[in-house]
Amino acid sequence: MKFRMLAGTSSLLVLTALLSACSSGSGETADGSGGASELTVWLMRDSVSAAFQKEFTDAFAKAHPDFDLKIQIQEWDGIGQKVTAALASNDAPDVIEVGNTQVAQYAQSGGLVDLTDKKADLGGGTWLNGLGEPGAWKDRQYGIPYYAANRVVVYRKDLFQRAGVDPAELRTREQWLAATRKLNRGDQQGIYLTGQTWYALAGFIWDEGGDLAVQEGGTWKGALDTPQALAGMRFYEELQALGKGPKDADEANPPQAEVMAGGKVAQIISVPGGANVITEHNPELKGKLGFFPIPGKTADKPGAVFTGGSDLVIPVASQHQDAAYTFIKELTGDIWQKKLALAMSYVPNKTSLASAVASDPGAAAMAVGAAQGRATPNTPGWAAVEAENPIKDYMTAALTGGDMEREAAKASEEITRAMNSAS
Repeated sequence: MKFRMLAGTSSLLVLTALLSACSSGSGETADGSGGASELTVWLMRDSVSAAFQKEFTDAFAKAHPDFDLKIQIQEWDGIGQKVTAALASNDAPDVIEVGNTQVAQYAQSGGLVDLTDKKADLGGGTWLNGLGEPGAWKDRQYGIPYYAANRVVVYRKDLFQRAGVDPAELRTREQWLAATRKLNRGDQQGIYLTGQTWYALAGFIWDEGGDLAVQEGGTWKGALDTPQALAGMRFYEELQALGKGPKDADEANPPQAEVMAGGKVAQIISVPGGANVITEHNPELKGKLGFFPIPGKTADKPGAVFTGGSDLVIPVASQHQDAAYTFIKELTGDIWQKKLALAMSYVPNKTSLASAVASDPGAAAMAVGAAQGRATPNTPGWAAVEAENPIKDYMTAALTGGDMEREAAKASEEITRAMNSAS
């Protein structure tokens, strides 16, 4: 799953053609008969910086002289079709970076190598759930967690201080609401939250013990009409009312970072990179923005968040599967995960590595939330739900006077139909 923007203008464009020719082998082998084997890897645009890519490539070449590593940067637009075509071909790359919630649809095709027996070797016991769980399909592991990012609260330090609000003390949703009410005065919005920011809603639903959809007897069905999901939506309604966000739009319409740059918004729910966009539009806010994890329902743990990011997969058609695994083990190992997290303001792929980003306030806030990270329902059918997105329509209807329970039931039926018609 990609974000429209994840970690700023120099990082992932949190956050999707025809297959171009891509040879995964040059005819050379690593057995001494023809030199080094060419190892072709597809990484997505902005998932790594040019400096990090060079550092890793140089180190990999020194440690593994039998492999000639070729990293090819791919664009998000049209990548689904391109990956699908590659998996069905006899000329696939050796490793592909894919969105964490896309693994199931690629695994369903039979085009990915089953890496279940490699989990222990890769430290799978401490993987972030929001990357590891969607990387599996039917209890088999196909996607290996690469990096993560999730939403936090981006806030105005000066406005919080003026209102006497200490973000460090906002440990529960009720405390957060009370503080936001204090901040919502005159022409100042306590929070800018649009009516269709459904990833934020998902976190509130998960906090209540609900879900967007559930599987019963092998069949998926929408679950927005459960008591738990309705409780999450009621909290969303209460929070959204403490600002002037449009009820019939998402956070991109207009871009919420640009709205906050206008100077009258105390906080937004965003990936930390949103702060870079805010200060680009309003340089006077440099040094005035901070971050804290989305508060939880209770003080003992932060709020649940949707975990965006990527997994790495190996196509069955790869001609160098052992070398591909070596590449994945290196890039997802602790040494390079720490380097990548610091270079790109990401959350490392393991909970045990969270301290690696302690010096980066935005990434550190993400890492706290990532411990409670989740992903959308792990089924290929979920793509059809997002294509239609009845969740957005439901949210707008509920926030503009519609009967919440009736609208939730209607949206759940639409989710059920979409998920199962795509199966």
